[in-house]
Amino acid sequence: MRLLLTALLCLLAWPVLSAPPPDPMLATPYHGNVAVPDFLVSEKLDGVRARWDGRSLWTRGGARIAAPAALTRGWPTEPLDGELWIGRGRFDEVSATVRRVQADPQAWRRVRFMAFDLPANPRPFAERVVRMRTLIADAGNPQLAMIPQRRFGTAAELDAELARVVAAGGEGLMLHRRSARYRPGRSEDLLKYKPHQDAEAQVVAHLPGKGKYQGMMGALQVRTPEGRRFRIGTGFTDAQRAAPPPLGAWVTYRYTGITSTGLPRFARFVRLRDDLPPPDPER
Repeated sequence: MRLLLTALLCLLAWPVLSAPPPDPMLATPYHGNVAVPDFLVSEKLDGVRARWDGRSLWTRGGARIAAPAALTRGWPTEPLDGELWIGRGRFDEVSATVRRVQADPQAWRRVRFMAFDLPANPRPFAERVVRMRTLIADAGNPQLAMIPQRRFGTAAELDAELARVVAAGGEGLMLHRRSARYRPGRSEDLLKYKPHQDAEAQVVAHLPGKGKYQGMMGALQVRTPEGRRFRIGTGFTDAQRAAPPPLGAWVTYRYTGITSTGLPRFARFVRLRDDLPPPDPER
């Protein structure tokens, strides 16, 4: 009877232990007209967003990441929100490493988890940052670090920091309100500041190429989460045109403004997404 009771308790506990962490906090675009000193500012890294639940790593979409034990050795039991990152402009490398079903310890040695929040901590963000510094210092693992958080006094100082980061190959900045609590979903307390806009769409057709792209993919026809269709014809390498993203896949594209018909202007392919984005898809 005791063995049966133990087995039942284990079965009941299993879904809880294997469940991914709650939905993440997501940013809205920065449009100015905010009190810049009310925010802490960090670089927006070009990596794979991941969440640590105290035992395992998960993607933003809720898939478990097969990471080697060396990566997470000494990590705190307190949940962390962050980015798996190798360096600026090296998204494809870290993405390929994270996608592997079997962890490649050699590839993972280049990866660091750059923490930027504590999703289970109820304190304001400024206090969570202090707590993060302590947790990461106590871990003593060089593959666990914290994204530096800085404070700026004016919008002009913020713009200068954006220009510096972009000139060095970075994507942009993240602004997090110092008094904000961690709340899943889209939030005005978390802002992304970039010189362009990114979004995601699903591939619905491959359109044939012409001229030098004869016999290859000329453009993707894609569909936004709202059901709007348009074409993406630039941003691809020749290898990507020869083997384009499969039908049904989600891709990230970059654009500058919206046309009079409500479609993205100057849409340009950026990358293939590794997993299905959540209903409100962008960080």
